[in-house]
Amino acid sequence: MQPSFEEIEAERPYLLRFARAQLRDAAAAEDAVQEALLGALESRERFAGKSSLRTWLTSILRFKLIDIVRRQHREIATDLSEDLDDSDFDGVFVGQGHWQEKVSAWGAPEQSLLATQFWRVYESCAQAMPQRTALVFAMREVLDMDISEICQNLEISATNCSVMLYRARMSLRECLQLRWLQGEKT
Repeated sequence: MQPSFEEIEAERPYLLRFARAQLRDAAAAEDAVQEALLGALESRERFAGKSSLRTWLTSILRFKLIDIVRRQHREIATDLSEDLDDSDFDGVFVGQGHWQEKVSAWGAPEQSLLATQFWRVYESCAQAMPQRTALVFAMREVLDMDISEICQNLEISATNCSVMLYRARMSLRECLQLRWLQGEKT
């Protein structure tokens, strides 16, 4: 069953929030969503209904976001000096990048991740991070890119990428503990 234009268009607000959280640029997010929706409309006969419409549209959007991140990287040279100091490692993560400490009070993770409030809090937490650090985190954890692909796209070393991921996780952990898990939701 092919989704209608109205069904596809109804997902625009969700897709826009998702794109804004990744790009931190409202205009670029709108462009990505426009491209994703246009792509979905042009290929809606390929939608087999094996996943939800939102999941299908989000996967299309993810590829558009990856293209935009690659394009932005080629256009903007950034000073990485703020992300190179690794003196604040405190052993919170084990070697594979997983939490060493168990995060308490997560409740039902599936419900939290789907909540609109959570994504608003996540977006504000990501805005507080250095832009390059937030970009690396979004590429790895949201866009599900491999570290080697991130390093190649951003022309950084695997060590630098790991440091930025560590800092992003620490920043998000602290922010989410304060603003989400302790009930100070926006």
